[in-house]
Formats: sequence, structure tokens, C-alpha cells
Amino acid sequence: MTAGSEGVTKYRLIFTPASPPSTDQIRELNAWRSIIRMLGLNGRDPERYGGLAYGNVSLRLPGGGIRFLISGTQTGGRIHLTSGDYCEVHGFDLEANQLEASGPVPPSSEALTHAAVYRAQPAWRCVMHAHSPEIWRHAGRLGLPATPPEIDYGTPEMALAVEAIAAGPGVPLIAMLGHADGIIAYGRTVEATARILISYLAEALQLDDA
Repeated sequence: MTAGSEGVTKYRLIFTPASPPSTDQIRELNAWRSIIRMLGLNGRDPERYGGLAYGNVSLRLPGGGIRFLISGTQTGGRIHLTSGDYCEVHGFDLEANQLEASGPVPPSSEALTHAAVYRAQPAWRCVMHAHSPEIWRHAGRLGLPATPPEIDYGTPEMALAVEAIAAGPGVPLIAMLGHADGIIAYGRTVEATARILISYLAEALQLDDA
């Protein structure tokens, strides 16, 4: 992965401008997202990834099918988001590399990978994609599942590799070895998903000090 490719949407997007979700729908997700942003797991740094924003979060919506709210493209650098920074994904085809969404902003470039997690297990209700050099470089010592280094972010291959891991048992935190510093966490609740990121960051920092 080149730094310049970070944040570039690679899937085919069918996007319809629409009103933002209600504040009630994103309140808990946004609160935990602000915490991981303060910890640097989401953000924007002129010295990293070509200065582009990184990290995104999503929340599965109730009802039939797979629908989810996700933070918009290039919103990772903001400390706090509003409902206007989220859109809804209501259709996707992993194999065809296609996504359908509506809202005030287009979805994150990693939206197809979020969709893969939700397709893997109905139990998963939240996905958080973050960047952590500490967790990423210690993935092996931390016992984390990982996608192969030759698979790039935002591709059908990445989505399918993540889906295969998320469908099975194990730690709900994946190191994306073909996506510099990229990790993806998922869980049954928003809080559980954020806490898995935070706890593994603490473990990785201890390895740095060892």
C-alpha cells in the first residue's frame, strides 16, 4: 500500500443524497468514536498516509437484511462528528465490488469491509476500523488473526478475507497486513467493540516497553 492510496474509494458506489440519520441513532456510536479518536486510533496526521484522514466506524441497523450507518469518507480527523457526517449503506455486493448508500456524505472507503463483517455473523452489531502502529506491528505476539500482506485495503479480496475471519471463533480484532497500521474490530455492542481496541492498545504498549 502506498501512502497516497490511503482513503481512496476503490469500490463502485451508487450514492443517493439524503437526509442524515437521527441523532438518537448515532449517539452511543459517536461517543465511543470520539474516545478512540482522542486515543489516536482515528485521526489525521500530516506525517502519515499522505496527510489524509484515517479510521471509521459503523453500526448495524435493526430489521431485515444488512443495513448499517457508517461515518463518511475523510471524517476520521475530526474530534467529534455530527449526524451529518454519517450515511446509510443499504445494499452491497462483495464479489462485484459494489456498494449502495444514501445520506449527506458518501461512505468511508472501507465500507465494503464493514459490510463483510456484518455478512459474516448476524451477531456483529458494530465495526470500528482504526490505525495503530503499536497493535499492527505486534499482531503476531498479541495472537491476532490477520489478512495476508498481499491483499490491499478497500478491495473485494480484503472484504472476503475479513469475512472469513469474522465468521469464525477467535479475537474480534483483525490486523490488515496489506494496509499499513490498519486494524478492524467488531462486536455485539458498540462498547464491546471500542473496548477491544483500547485493551489491545494497552497490551501493545506494554510490549513496546518490554
